[in-house]
Amino acid sequence: MYSEDYDGAYAQERSGEDVFSKPVRAGKRTYFFDVKATKGNDYYLTITESKRRMDSNGHFAYDKHKIFLYKEDFEKFTEGLEEVISYIKTNCLKDGGKPTGENFSDVNFEEL
Repeated sequence: MYSEDYDGAYAQERSGEDVFSKPVRAGKRTYFFDVKATKGNDYYLTITESKRRMDSNGHFAYDKHKIFLYKEDFEKFTEGLEEVISYIKTNCLKDGGKPTGENFSDVNFEEL
């Protein structure tokens, strides 16, 4: 198999068939929770963060970050997510649920 064939097959598998989608608007960001199905009827979740920005030409563009979550990882992912959210609520949020800023920094993911 040539690399072009592999790349094309891999991209098609990762795109999957859309089964269900739930957009969540949160301030300047929108999160998309998409359930997708593979050809073998296996289901997985994609979580996409989308943030609108202005490019250098004055046009709107979208920064998108996506993760793929497979069914065998759902339980561990949920446990980890619940643990860190609980930690933040207990240790980092004061005055009506707003971050204190003491333990967080402004991270530019493009620099990582």
